[in-house]
Amino acid sequence: MKILLANPRGFCAGVDRAIDIVERALTLFGKPIYVRHEVVHNKYVVDELREKGAIFVDELVEVPDDATVIFSAHGVSRAVEQEAADRGLKVFDATCPLVTKVHMEVRRYAEQGLDVLLIGHAGHPEVEGTMGRFDDSRGGRILLVESKEDAARLEVRDPERLAFVTQTTLSVDDTAEIVEVLRGRFPALKAPRREDICYATQNRQDAVKEMVGQCDVLVVVGSATSSNSSRLRELAEKSGVPGYLVDGPEYMEREWFDGARTVGVTAGASAPEILVQRVVAQLKAWGGEHSEEVIGREEHVLFSLPRELRKVPPVGQHTSARPSGE
Repeated sequence: MKILLANPRGFCAGVDRAIDIVERALTLFGKPIYVRHEVVHNKYVVDELREKGAIFVDELVEVPDDATVIFSAHGVSRAVEQEAADRGLKVFDATCPLVTKVHMEVRRYAEQGLDVLLIGHAGHPEVEGTMGRFDDSRGGRILLVESKEDAARLEVRDPERLAFVTQTTLSVDDTAEIVEVLRGRFPALKAPRREDICYATQNRQDAVKEMVGQCDVLVVVGSATSSNSSRLRELAEKSGVPGYLVDGPEYMEREWFDGARTVGVTAGASAPEILVQRVVAQLKAWGGEHSEEVIGREEHVLFSLPRELRKVPPVGQHTSARPSGE
């Protein structure tokens, strides 16, 4: 059984930054540090940070006065920001800069009084944060579009005053299909200057598309709550290849690989490389041969930290170790 490793895979720059912010804040201020929502959608990462002193909460009401709180990589609404400011909480914003870019687009469209169509998944923290960034004081409104069916039946007030933005972790192909339907119905639809789906999401999807034709089975390392990880599994299934999303090797079943000659392994943008290596070790224990890296697009993106945390030395071999070969 041959093992192929997708490249790129695993942590992106936004996830690296978010984890680094939590770890450096713990170093600078000591524990506990409060984090609103999971800083990134990965069980292993969250559990490790919890052991180091991070306390994860759903809402700011759970954060004591005078505490330090970190906003997750998915971003927050203006109301959450205002609540933290009103309470005088010390805040570090770990929102991915690519999500912040979408927030800025939403603000720009709102200032023009346009109606904004947000392509994304209801209930996802990034979607909730982005919708909460819309200022309707200029008469516009923001509407969620989840599917081609939504796009086909959507009713708008003025088709000449529409714009769209997207969640950053969507399927590239599915999003393109939704946009095609919207453009067919609303030719004047304004688009972002640059695509909203993040470079890492697209690169990981492209790597799976490149590799999946060589595979009998695809294993995606990532949590079920991770949107971009789920999209990788879906890509395999659309190609007719069984795809499994696992948090680690203990979630795999031996019979998945019965008769498989080639197994592909990748990881979502919030999954650490240590879990990939544990999955590979389990596959080898089940008869897999040495793992082979598939050459893919190199990534050299780095995002800066909040000024106050830059002076804190980075934690040693921390959760965000990247795969070799990138």
